[in-house]
Amino acid sequence: MDNNTSLKGLGPQERLFITTLASEGKRIFWIDDAFPFWPSRQQTRNALKRLEGKGWLQRISRGLYMIVPLEAGPEGHWTDDPLVIASQLAPDGAVAYWSALHYWNFTEQLPRTVMAQSLRQKNPAEIEILGVKYKFIWIVEHKFFGIASRSSNGMQVSLTDREKTLVDACDRPDLCGGILQVAQALGAGEPIDWDRMDTYLEKMGSGVIYKRLGYLVDQLQIIIPDRDARLARWQGSLSEGVSWLDRGGLKYGPVRTKWRIRVNVPEWSEA
Repeated sequence: MDNNTSLKGLGPQERLFITTLASEGKRIFWIDDAFPFWPSRQQTRNALKRLEGKGWLQRISRGLYMIVPLEAGPEGHWTDDPLVIASQLAPDGAVAYWSALHYWNFTEQLPRTVMAQSLRQKNPAEIEILGVKYKFIWIVEHKFFGIASRSSNGMQVSLTDREKTLVDACDRPDLCGGILQVAQALGAGEPIDWDRMDTYLEKMGSGVIYKRLGYLVDQLQIIIPDRDARLARWQGSLSEGVSWLDRGGLKYGPVRTKWRIRVNVPEWSEA
C-alpha cells in the first residue's frame, strides 16, 4: 500500500487513512478505527462511503469494513479468510463446531457455512458475505472457554481448541455434520489431551455429552489413556433418562442402557 502509484485517485487524508491501517495490519476494521482521521463522525461516514465507491473498501456488516487488497485487480474480485471475518463479526466469540473440526484436521470435509460461537445473540444469526455463509450460535457464558488464538495474514483468529472442539461436537453434533462426523473426528488420529478433555467435560456439566462421548469411545474401540478407568468415571456422570445419540438423527432406535443412549443412527442400530 506504500506505492504512490497504486494509491492514485485518493485524497491526502484518504491516502493517510488507507496506508495507516494497512501498515498496522488492519485489513478488517470497525468504523471506530476511522473516526480519528476526520473532524466529525459524519465526515468519517462520508469518507468511508467514498472509499467504498472507489473500490478501496468493502462493507461487510454494519460498522465493519475490509480494505480491498491491490491484488483484487480493477474488477475487485477477491476473498479474505472467512475465519478472520467470523472472528471480527463475533469479537466476543470464537470459530467453533464443524469449522473448528476442519481447522484442527479432525475432518477433511469443508463445511459450507462458517460456524462461530457467540456470547451475544446475533440478529440475524445467519448472514452471507462475499459468497460465504456465516452462522452464529449463542451459548451461555459457562460454556465459553478453551479458546485458542491463531494468526492469518497478520490478523487474529479466535477458535475453540482441539479438546473444546470435540466436547462441543458431542454437545451439538447437529452443528458438526452429525454424529458420524463426530465419530470420524474422534478416530482421526489427531493428538488429544484427554486430561484436558476431562477438565472440559466437568466445566460443561452436561451428562448428555458424557453419554455421547462414552458411547463413541466404547463402541468404536478408540484407544485413550487409562481407558477402563476413564470410561467408568464417565459412566458415573451420566444424566438421568435416555438421550438421543444424534440430535438430528432418526426418531427411533435401540437403547444402550450402559450409556443411557438411544442409537438413532442406522449404521449402528444393529451393533
